[in-house]
Amino acid sequence: MKTPYLSFVIPAKNEEESILILYGEIIEVCQKLKKTFEIIFIDDGSTDSTFNVIKQIHQQDKRVKVIKLRGWFGKSLAFQAGFEHATGNVIITMDADLQDNPKELHKFLEKIDKGYDLVSGWKKKRHDPISKTFPSKIGNITTRMLTGIKIHDLNCGFKAYRKEVVKQLNLYGELYKYIPVLAQKQNFKVGEIIVEHRSRKYGKSKFGWERNIKGFLDMLTIVFITGYLKRPAHFFGTFGLISFFLGFLIGLYITYLRVTTGGIQYHHPLLFLGILLIIIGVQLITTGLIAEMIVSFNQKKQTANSYISKKLL
Repeated sequence: MKTPYLSFVIPAKNEEESILILYGEIIEVCQKLKKTFEIIFIDDGSTDSTFNVIKQIHQQDKRVKVIKLRGWFGKSLAFQAGFEHATGNVIITMDADLQDNPKELHKFLEKIDKGYDLVSGWKKKRHDPISKTFPSKIGNITTRMLTGIKIHDLNCGFKAYRKEVVKQLNLYGELYKYIPVLAQKQNFKVGEIIVEHRSRKYGKSKFGWERNIKGFLDMLTIVFITGYLKRPAHFFGTFGLISFFLGFLIGLYITYLRVTTGGIQYHHPLLFLGILLIIIGVQLITTGLIAEMIVSFNQKKQTANSYISKKLL
């Protein structure tokens, strides 16, 4: 089979009413653009008829591939599974809930043709409740401040990648949101375009407050692995030296009081704080040195194959 130009990677969980419509929209758009393609649907633990619908489409159209995970593992693992089986030169990720409009595909491809390696969608006008949009906005602002990436909407699932980008990824947790950060830190050229955000017609949103907590922790992970993965001593050592220095200053102050007043009976808590800061500082510096030793060993890249129960390729 000839290598397709486009690979659509689409995770789906309980989207039985949307899958067939989305498939038809993709077919229509690709025919107009005259692009060869494949569609990879990843069933991420659906409890409805999503897998059966995708399976029926696959039986009629072999350009559609199906990957069924053993249960719900989240978008990161679903994307990782899809990326590992994608063969196209350009990979397109979309949500399966019809909120992304395939008709805007040409804008992504135009940006790719201009030399960008990753193009992220920006849902400037969103049709979601404030309980979803407000935490998302705060997360985007915080990520831009901490990483320096100039992307307004990291949560948008509508993205286009050159295949070289996705082959460098190893996703887990909520890291799929921060793929543009990971790509930029590897010196890939990252861009953004405004896209239409359609209202949800079928099914229910899988968004919950627990994802905000996980997302925040994964944002800290991203800051660390993109900035300090190969130099962890700089991360731990910086905080360690600050803690040690503050403890040392407190020690000098206590010593000054001992010499000038002859006693420190009223400063015991401050003394204990100084000792504690010095101990913490030493521990952090030591942790940094141990981490430097650990990163000298190569770790084997984790694959998604162990999580897959069925594949229709």
